[in-house]
Amino acid sequence: MRFIDTLKNIWTIQELRQRILVTLLLVLIYRLGCYVVLPGISPSDIDALANFTNKSGLMQLLDMFSGGAFSQASIFALGIMPYITASIVIQLCGMILPSFQKMQREGESGRQKLNQYTRLLTVLILVLQAPAYLVNLQVQVNGASNGTTLSLGFWTLAYLTIILAAGSMFIMWLGERITDRGIGNGISFIILVGIIARLPGALYYEFHSRLPGDGAGQGGLVMFIVEIVLLFAVTVGAVLLVQGTRKVPVQYAKRIVGNRQYGGARQYIPLKVNAAGVMPIIFAQAIMFIPMTLAGFQGGSNGFVQAFTDINGFWYNLVFFVLIVAFTYFYTAITVRPTQMADDLKRNNGFIPGVKPGKKTAEYLDTIMSRITLPGSIFLGIVAILPAFARFFGISQNFAQFFGGTSLLIMVGVVLDTLQQVESHLMMHHYDGLMKEGKIKGRTTGQAY
Repeated sequence: MRFIDTLKNIWTIQELRQRILVTLLLVLIYRLGCYVVLPGISPSDIDALANFTNKSGLMQLLDMFSGGAFSQASIFALGIMPYITASIVIQLCGMILPSFQKMQREGESGRQKLNQYTRLLTVLILVLQAPAYLVNLQVQVNGASNGTTLSLGFWTLAYLTIILAAGSMFIMWLGERITDRGIGNGISFIILVGIIARLPGALYYEFHSRLPGDGAGQGGLVMFIVEIVLLFAVTVGAVLLVQGTRKVPVQYAKRIVGNRQYGGARQYIPLKVNAAGVMPIIFAQAIMFIPMTLAGFQGGSNGFVQAFTDINGFWYNLVFFVLIVAFTYFYTAITVRPTQMADDLKRNNGFIPGVKPGKKTAEYLDTIMSRITLPGSIFLGIVAILPAFARFFGISQNFAQFFGGTSLLIMVGVVLDTLQQVESHLMMHHYDGLMKEGKIKGRTTGQAY
């Protein structure tokens, strides 16, 4: 009954209702665009590309983030990932280059400049990725045994590249409109929709494969129920990883201005167990793509390189796990700055009880971050390689991708962030929140993925 009452309250608030309807409309437009095929591509060409995508773990990952548009040779085939790549590059520039750091401190004007640079870099990435996608499509179609051929001349590649680039930029525009007039972060919501769009098909395939008489199925419906329970448990663990914080108590000195007393309140600094979010997994995956690229040039003849092209193999996942732990420490070190936090506390007459202000406070915060980052990085690495364990126990590749990795963390983070915005609207209009006790803690890193 409480859930029904909450839905009624959501529908009662006009602004929230309009935002939800706008979000659903824009998402519907995005999903329809995922099935608009590029001009000149036949159904047999799509079948050849889909067969290649199903055989490659990397291609399946790209297809998941595009909501199936990659394997459908759609105008949205490149998805939102080029924009995400450009955003990561701009973020790294903001950590390294003084000119970008200056723009970050300029407020709204600086943010608009950074957004413009991100869009320009996205176009550049699309100009490079679109021809590569089209050449790969031509190779897969001509290499298939269905007797069809695909010949893409220079001008054909040129106008199809423009179409693919325009499709990705249109997705970016939809994401920005969702952020402005919808609910949640638009870019993150687009990624979430693309991932969830593959879930019903993966569930159906897994359920059908477990039915008696299919040959490939083992364990029957009991095994399928066990898989669903394990997926729920993994999701709960991912929620704990995203929400986990260490609260550091902070005391502010009392000040008397006129007849009023200011300060003296006891607050907390929430230090996140996983302050890096999904960035370590994205960085590690980018590194692991290098052996796959080398294997493509060498034809897989090198055994050492070939061992790192199997996303379910031991060596791939071992190196992947180690890279995630290392990148978690690296990204946390450059985003969480204890020295700046200590200076801000000292400037605002705040201090940590039992710790001297200034350098000692910075060292104390740095020690806490180092201690909580270790279990956070290990847990993040385990979540990232869980799909390989799922494949080891006979779960299909499509369904195994939902047991961990970037897709699960993005789904959990975006859902929590969206629910937090819905709850804030409810609380603003004096309604109860989504939860009976406590509040939903959203992501505080400000990342859009």
